[in-house]
Amino acid sequence: MPRADLVVADDPHPADMALISDALDRFNIERTGVGDRRPVAVLVRDPRTHQVIGGLTGRTSLGLFFVDLFFLPPELRGSGLGGEILRQAEHEARARGCRAAVLYTITFQAPGFYLKQGWRHLGEVPCDPPGTSRVFMTKDLAAPADDRD
Repeated sequence: MPRADLVVADDPHPADMALISDALDRFNIERTGVGDRRPVAVLVRDPRTHQVIGGLTGRTSLGLFFVDLFFLPPELRGSGLGGEILRQAEHEARARGCRAAVLYTITFQAPGFYLKQGWRHLGEVPCDPPGTSRVFMTKDLAAPADDRD
């Protein structure tokens, strides 16, 4: 096996991260013949400043929609906006040919919210602080979409 230097980094350079991501993408394309990895975001902007104040980020690839990050400021929670953001992201994922979606949240974050939006529980992995878990969830996007979709 060739020799290589290993470096543990807590602040990796964006170009290094892009190199790894692009190399894995090329590998996947070589194996599958499909090059469909694309980012997706639904952004929430302040109507006065037009600055992004929240939203959802993720990606689509090989028929799956991955939710990476989802945040709304406390004053916008409970208004139905979160459900609309998720519906719009799921709609875009379906338009890209995704059949399923996956995400993880934390027990103190929003598993109940996702359950209300039609997601289902896949499993949990304990994390810190004690008594807390990462909650892995999925949603079938091939099923008939909500009328608002």
